[in-house]
Amino acid sequence: MIKRRKVLSALGAASLVAAPYVRAFGGTPVKASLRLKWLPQAQFMGFYIAAEKGYYRAEGIDLTINPGGPNLLAENLVATGADTFGVSGGTDSVFAARDKKLPIVCFGIDHQITPFIFVSKKDGPVKTIQDFKGRVVTTWFTGANYVLEGVLAKAGVNPKDVNIQPQQVSATPFVEGNVDVFTATLYNEFYTLEKRIGLANLTRFAAEDYGITVPRDTLIVSETTAKEKPELLPAFLRASIRGWRDAFADQKAAIDLMMKIAPTLDRGHQEFMLAEIKRLMLAGKAGDEGLFWIDPVAVKTAHDMFLNYKVISAPVDLKAAFISAPLESIALADRKV
Repeated sequence: MIKRRKVLSALGAASLVAAPYVRAFGGTPVKASLRLKWLPQAQFMGFYIAAEKGYYRAEGIDLTINPGGPNLLAENLVATGADTFGVSGGTDSVFAARDKKLPIVCFGIDHQITPFIFVSKKDGPVKTIQDFKGRVVTTWFTGANYVLEGVLAKAGVNPKDVNIQPQQVSATPFVEGNVDVFTATLYNEFYTLEKRIGLANLTRFAAEDYGITVPRDTLIVSETTAKEKPELLPAFLRASIRGWRDAFADQKAAIDLMMKIAPTLDRGHQEFMLAEIKRLMLAGKAGDEGLFWIDPVAVKTAHDMFLNYKVISAPVDLKAAFISAPLESIALADRKV
Protein backbone atom coordinates (compact mmCIF):
# COMPACT_ATOMS: atom_id res chain seq x y z
CA MET A 1 0.00 0.00 0.00
CA ILE A 2 2.83 2.39 0.88
CA LYS A 3 4.53 1.68 -2.44
CA ARG A 4 1.25 2.27 -4.29
CA ARG A 5 0.76 5.61 -2.50
CA LYS A 6 4.26 6.68 -3.52
CA VAL A 7 3.57 5.80 -7.14
CA LEU A 8 0.28 7.67 -7.13
CA SER A 9 1.94 10.63 -5.44
CA ALA A 10 4.64 10.74 -8.11
CA LEU A 11 2.08 10.51 -10.88
CA GLY A 12 0.08 13.28 -9.27
CA ALA A 13 3.14 15.51 -9.07
CA ALA A 14 3.89 14.83 -12.74
CA SER A 15 0.31 15.77 -13.62
CA LEU A 16 0.64 19.06 -11.78
CA VAL A 17 3.76 19.85 -13.77
CA ALA A 18 2.36 18.77 -17.10
CA ALA A 19 -1.18 20.12 -16.95
CA PRO A 20 -0.52 23.83 -17.68
CA TYR A 21 1.56 23.03 -20.72
CA VAL A 22 -0.73 20.37 -22.11
CA ARG A 23 -3.60 22.86 -21.91
CA ALA A 24 -1.47 25.54 -23.53
CA PHE A 25 -0.71 23.14 -26.39
CA GLY A 26 -4.38 22.33 -26.94
CA GLY A 27 -4.95 19.47 -24.50
CA THR A 28 -2.72 16.85 -26.13
CA PRO A 29 1.07 16.58 -26.33
CA VAL A 30 2.57 18.56 -29.17
CA LYS A 31 4.53 16.48 -31.66
CA ALA A 32 8.07 17.80 -32.01
CA SER A 33 11.48 16.52 -33.03
CA LEU A 34 15.04 17.14 -31.93
CA ARG A 35 17.74 16.81 -34.56
CA LEU A 36 21.12 15.94 -33.10
CA LYS A 37 24.36 17.06 -34.68
CA TRP A 38 25.71 13.49 -34.69
CA LEU A 39 24.84 9.85 -34.06
CA PRO A 40 23.63 8.60 -30.65
CA GLN A 41 26.33 8.84 -28.00
CA ALA A 42 26.81 10.16 -24.46
CA GLN A 43 27.25 13.67 -25.87
CA PHE A 44 23.44 13.78 -26.01
CA MET A 45 22.75 11.62 -22.95
CA GLY A 46 20.48 14.06 -21.14
CA PHE A 47 18.05 14.30 -24.03
CA TYR A 48 17.75 10.53 -24.31
CA ILE A 49 17.16 10.17 -20.58
CA ALA A 50 14.50 12.90 -20.62
CA ALA A 51 12.73 11.06 -23.43
CA GLU A 52 13.12 7.65 -21.76
CA LYS A 53 11.74 8.86 -18.42
CA GLY A 54 8.83 10.76 -19.96
CA TYR A 55 10.02 14.23 -18.98
CA TYR A 56 9.07 15.71 -22.36
CA ARG A 57 5.66 14.07 -22.15
CA ALA A 58 5.23 15.58 -18.69
CA GLU A 59 5.80 18.98 -20.29
CA GLY A 60 3.27 18.32 -23.03
CA ILE A 61 5.76 17.42 -25.76
CA ASP A 62 5.68 14.21 -27.81
CA LEU A 63 9.35 14.34 -28.79
CA THR A 64 11.16 12.28 -31.41
CA ILE A 65 14.96 12.35 -31.31
CA ASN A 66 16.50 12.18 -34.77
CA PRO A 67 20.20 11.36 -35.12
CA GLY A 68 22.53 13.53 -37.13
CA GLY A 69 25.33 12.46 -39.41
CA PRO A 70 28.19 13.67 -41.62
CA ASN A 71 25.87 15.02 -44.32
CA LEU A 72 23.15 16.49 -42.11
CA LEU A 73 23.07 20.07 -40.86
CA ALA A 74 20.69 20.71 -37.98
CA GLU A 75 20.60 24.40 -38.92
CA ASN A 76 19.15 23.66 -42.36
CA LEU A 77 16.67 21.07 -41.08
CA VAL A 78 15.36 23.38 -38.35
CA ALA A 79 15.25 26.40 -40.65
CA THR A 80 13.10 24.52 -43.18
CA GLY A 81 10.80 23.08 -40.52
CA ALA A 82 11.89 19.49 -41.07
CA ASP A 83 12.81 19.40 -37.36
CA THR A 84 11.45 21.45 -34.48
CA PHE A 85 14.62 21.69 -32.40
CA GLY A 86 18.25 21.07 -33.14
CA VAL A 87 21.61 20.68 -31.48
CA SER A 88 23.69 22.70 -33.91
CA GLY A 89 27.43 23.07 -34.34
CA GLY A 90 27.81 26.00 -31.98
CA THR A 91 27.66 29.77 -31.63
CA ASP A 92 29.85 29.96 -34.73
CA SER A 93 27.30 27.93 -36.67
CA VAL A 94 24.53 30.24 -35.48
CA PHE A 95 26.51 33.28 -36.64
CA ALA A 96 27.10 31.66 -40.03
CA ALA A 97 23.48 30.58 -40.39
CA ARG A 98 22.18 34.06 -39.54
CA ASP A 99 24.77 35.54 -41.91
CA LYS A 100 23.21 33.37 -44.63
CA LYS A 101 19.73 34.58 -43.60
CA LEU A 102 18.63 31.21 -42.23
CA PRO A 103 15.68 31.92 -39.87
CA ILE A 104 16.97 30.13 -36.76
CA VAL A 105 17.51 31.34 -33.18
CA CYS A 106 19.53 29.92 -30.31
CA PHE A 107 17.76 29.47 -26.97
CA GLY A 108 20.39 27.53 -25.02
CA ILE A 109 24.04 26.47 -25.14
CA ASP A 110 25.34 23.07 -24.05
CA HIS A 111 29.13 23.50 -24.04
CA GLN A 112 30.29 26.70 -22.42
CA ILE A 113 33.86 26.50 -23.76
CA THR A 114 35.37 25.30 -27.03
CA PRO A 115 35.04 21.50 -26.85
CA PHE A 116 37.66 20.59 -29.45
CA ILE A 117 41.32 21.17 -30.20
CA PHE A 118 43.60 20.89 -33.23
CA VAL A 119 46.40 18.34 -32.92
CA SER A 120 49.57 17.42 -34.77
CA LYS A 121 52.19 14.74 -34.19
CA LYS A 122 55.25 15.88 -32.29
CA ASP A 123 57.46 14.06 -34.77
CA GLY A 124 55.63 15.64 -37.72
CA PRO A 125 56.18 18.91 -39.64
CA VAL A 126 53.73 21.04 -37.65
CA LYS A 127 55.27 22.40 -34.45
CA THR A 128 53.63 25.83 -34.26
CA ILE A 129 50.51 27.49 -35.63
CA GLN A 130 52.68 29.10 -38.31
CA ASP A 131 53.51 25.64 -39.61
CA PHE A 132 49.89 25.17 -40.67
CA LYS A 133 50.76 27.01 -43.89
CA GLY A 134 50.75 24.66 -46.85
CA ARG A 135 49.78 21.70 -44.71
CA VAL A 136 46.74 19.42 -44.86
CA VAL A 137 44.40 20.29 -42.02
CA THR A 138 41.09 18.51 -41.60
CA THR A 139 38.07 19.74 -39.69
CA TRP A 140 34.29 19.57 -39.77
CA PHE A 141 32.46 21.94 -42.09
CA THR A 142 29.59 22.20 -39.64
CA GLY A 143 31.03 25.11 -37.68
CA ALA A 144 34.44 23.89 -36.54
CA ASN A 145 35.89 25.21 -39.80
CA TYR A 146 34.93 28.73 -38.71
CA VAL A 147 36.73 28.27 -35.39
CA LEU A 148 39.81 27.06 -37.25
CA GLU A 149 39.74 30.04 -39.59
CA GLY A 150 39.35 32.42 -36.66
CA VAL A 151 42.27 30.87 -34.76
CA LEU A 152 44.47 31.02 -37.84
CA ALA A 153 43.57 34.61 -38.61
CA LYS A 154 44.19 35.74 -35.03
CA ALA A 155 47.61 34.06 -35.14
CA GLY A 156 48.43 35.93 -38.34
CA VAL A 157 48.00 32.98 -40.70
CA ASN A 158 45.82 33.47 -43.76
CA PRO A 159 43.37 30.51 -43.88
CA LYS A 160 43.73 30.54 -47.67
CA ASP A 161 47.35 29.48 -47.22
CA VAL A 162 46.24 26.31 -45.44
CA ASN A 163 44.92 23.23 -47.22
CA ILE A 164 41.74 22.82 -45.16
CA GLN A 165 39.80 19.67 -46.00
CA PRO A 166 36.56 18.10 -44.67
CA GLN A 167 37.38 15.64 -41.91
CA GLN A 168 36.45 11.98 -42.17
CA VAL A 169 34.84 10.09 -39.32
CA SER A 170 37.97 7.98 -38.85
CA ALA A 171 41.23 9.26 -37.33
CA THR A 172 43.21 6.78 -39.46
CA PRO A 173 44.33 9.32 -42.12
CA PHE A 174 45.95 11.38 -39.35
CA VAL A 175 47.40 8.35 -37.57
CA GLU A 176 48.93 7.11 -40.84
CA GLY A 177 50.44 10.51 -41.66
CA ASN A 178 48.19 11.54 -44.55
CA VAL A 179 46.88 14.49 -42.57
CA ASP A 180 49.13 16.98 -40.77
CA VAL A 181 46.62 18.52 -38.37
CA PHE A 182 43.48 16.84 -37.09
CA THR A 183 40.47 18.27 -35.23
CA ALA A 184 39.65 16.35 -32.06
CA THR A 185 36.79 16.88 -29.66
CA LEU A 186 37.95 16.52 -26.08
CA TYR A 187 35.32 13.85 -25.41
CA ASN A 188 35.56 11.86 -28.63
CA GLU A 189 38.44 11.87 -31.12
CA PHE A 190 40.92 12.94 -28.47
CA TYR A 191 40.11 9.75 -26.55
CA THR A 192 40.78 7.72 -29.70
CA LEU A 193 44.10 9.46 -30.33
CA GLU A 194 45.14 8.92 -26.73
CA LYS A 195 44.65 5.19 -27.23
CA ARG A 196 46.24 4.97 -30.69
CA ILE A 197 49.09 7.49 -30.47
CA GLY A 198 49.46 8.60 -26.86
CA LEU A 199 49.14 12.08 -25.41
CA ALA A 200 52.91 12.50 -25.10
CA ASN A 201 53.19 12.22 -28.88
CA LEU A 202 50.71 14.99 -29.67
CA THR A 203 51.00 18.76 -29.96
CA ARG A 204 47.77 20.53 -29.05
CA PHE A 205 46.41 23.84 -30.34
CA ALA A 206 43.37 25.04 -28.38
CA ALA A 207 41.23 28.02 -29.31
CA GLU A 208 41.62 29.31 -25.75
CA ASP A 209 45.40 29.46 -26.32
CA TYR A 210 44.70 32.31 -28.73
CA GLY A 211 42.23 34.16 -26.52
CA ILE A 212 39.20 32.60 -28.20
CA THR A 213 36.32 30.77 -26.56
CA VAL A 214 33.57 29.51 -28.80
CA PRO A 215 30.64 27.97 -26.87
CA ARG A 216 29.20 25.08 -28.86
CA ASP A 217 26.39 22.58 -29.18
CA THR A 218 23.74 25.27 -29.35
CA LEU A 219 20.03 24.53 -29.00
CA ILE A 220 18.23 26.05 -31.95
CA VAL A 221 14.67 26.52 -33.11
CA SER A 222 13.11 28.31 -36.07
CA GLU A 223 12.01 31.93 -35.76
CA THR A 224 8.51 30.76 -36.62
CA THR A 225 8.33 28.28 -33.75
CA ALA A 226 9.86 30.77 -31.31
CA LYS A 227 7.26 33.33 -32.29
CA GLU A 228 4.17 31.16 -32.66
CA LYS A 229 4.82 28.60 -29.88
CA PRO A 230 6.97 30.43 -27.30
CA GLU A 231 5.72 28.21 -24.47
CA LEU A 232 7.31 25.20 -26.21
CA LEU A 233 10.84 26.45 -25.56
CA PRO A 234 10.89 26.60 -21.73
CA ALA A 235 8.95 23.32 -21.66
CA PHE A 236 11.66 21.66 -23.76
CA LEU A 237 14.39 23.18 -21.58
CA ARG A 238 12.80 22.05 -18.32
CA ALA A 239 12.54 18.46 -19.51
CA SER A 240 16.07 18.48 -20.94
CA ILE A 241 17.58 19.88 -17.74
CA ARG A 242 15.90 17.10 -15.74
CA GLY A 243 17.41 14.57 -18.12
CA TRP A 244 20.91 15.98 -17.79
CA ARG A 245 20.64 16.18 -14.02
CA ASP A 246 19.79 12.48 -13.95
CA ALA A 247 22.65 11.68 -16.33
CA PHE A 248 25.18 13.38 -14.07
CA ALA A 249 23.69 12.02 -10.86
CA ASP A 250 23.82 8.37 -11.97
CA GLN A 251 26.34 8.05 -14.75
CA LYS A 252 26.32 4.25 -14.69
CA ALA A 253 22.58 4.12 -15.32
CA ALA A 254 22.98 6.75 -18.03
CA ILE A 255 25.61 4.71 -19.85
CA ASP A 256 23.50 1.58 -19.42
CA LEU A 257 20.74 3.33 -21.34
CA MET A 258 23.11 4.55 -24.04
CA MET A 259 24.46 1.04 -24.54
CA LYS A 260 20.88 -0.16 -25.08
CA ILE A 261 20.30 2.58 -27.63
CA ALA A 262 23.59 1.99 -29.45
CA PRO A 263 25.02 -1.42 -28.42
CA THR A 264 28.06 -1.17 -30.72
CA LEU A 265 29.53 1.79 -28.83
CA ASP A 266 32.56 1.29 -26.59
CA ARG A 267 31.41 1.58 -22.98
CA GLY A 268 34.73 2.91 -21.69
CA HIS A 269 34.67 5.63 -24.29
CA GLN A 270 31.11 6.58 -23.42
CA GLU A 271 31.98 6.83 -19.73
CA PHE A 272 34.90 9.08 -20.58
CA MET A 273 32.67 11.14 -22.86
CA LEU A 274 29.95 11.73 -20.30
CA ALA A 275 32.48 12.91 -17.72
CA GLU A 276 33.95 15.37 -20.25
CA ILE A 277 30.51 16.56 -21.31
CA LYS A 278 29.68 17.36 -17.68
CA ARG A 279 32.84 19.46 -17.42
CA LEU A 280 32.03 21.33 -20.62
CA MET A 281 28.41 21.97 -19.66
CA LEU A 282 29.27 23.29 -16.20
CA ALA A 283 32.21 25.45 -17.31
CA GLY A 284 32.17 29.23 -17.23
CA LYS A 285 29.08 30.88 -15.81
CA ALA A 286 26.92 27.77 -16.18
CA GLY A 287 28.07 26.66 -12.75
CA ASP A 288 26.28 29.66 -11.26
CA GLU A 289 23.54 30.28 -13.83
CA GLY A 290 22.59 26.72 -14.64
CA LEU A 291 22.59 24.42 -17.65
CA PHE A 292 22.19 25.83 -21.18
CA TRP A 293 23.22 29.31 -20.04
CA ILE A 294 23.79 31.84 -22.81
CA ASP A 295 26.71 34.01 -21.72
CA PRO A 296 26.24 37.28 -23.65
CA VAL A 297 29.86 38.30 -23.12
CA ALA A 298 31.23 35.02 -24.49
CA VAL A 299 28.81 35.15 -27.42
CA LYS A 300 29.72 38.73 -28.32
CA THR A 301 33.45 38.08 -27.99
CA ALA A 302 33.21 35.09 -30.33
CA HIS A 303 31.00 37.05 -32.72
CA ASP A 304 33.37 40.00 -32.87
CA MET A 305 36.32 37.71 -33.56
CA PHE A 306 34.55 36.03 -36.47
CA LEU A 307 33.44 39.39 -37.82
CA ASN A 308 36.91 40.93 -37.45
CA TYR A 309 38.51 38.14 -39.44
CA LYS A 310 35.71 38.14 -42.01
CA VAL A 311 34.50 34.63 -41.26
CA ILE A 312 31.04 36.23 -41.35
CA SER A 313 30.32 39.01 -43.81
CA ALA A 314 28.35 41.41 -41.59
CA PRO A 315 27.39 41.94 -37.94
CA VAL A 316 24.74 39.57 -36.61
CA ASP A 317 21.89 40.96 -34.50
CA LEU A 318 22.80 39.02 -31.37
CA LYS A 319 19.64 39.94 -29.47
CA ALA A 320 17.57 38.47 -32.27
CA ALA A 321 19.81 35.44 -32.78
CA PHE A 322 20.20 34.47 -29.10
CA ILE A 323 17.14 34.55 -26.88
CA SER A 324 17.58 33.94 -23.16
CA ALA A 325 13.99 34.58 -22.01
CA PRO A 326 12.88 30.91 -22.23
CA LEU A 327 15.70 29.77 -19.95
CA GLU A 328 15.45 32.75 -17.62
CA SER A 329 11.75 32.00 -17.12
CA ILE A 330 12.87 28.86 -15.27
CA ALA A 331 13.79 29.33 -11.61
CA LEU A 332 17.55 29.33 -11.01
CA ALA A 333 17.30 26.40 -8.61
CA ASP A 334 15.61 24.37 -11.35
CA ARG A 335 18.39 25.15 -13.85
CA LYS A 336 21.37 24.22 -11.70
CA VAL A 337 22.88 20.77 -11.28
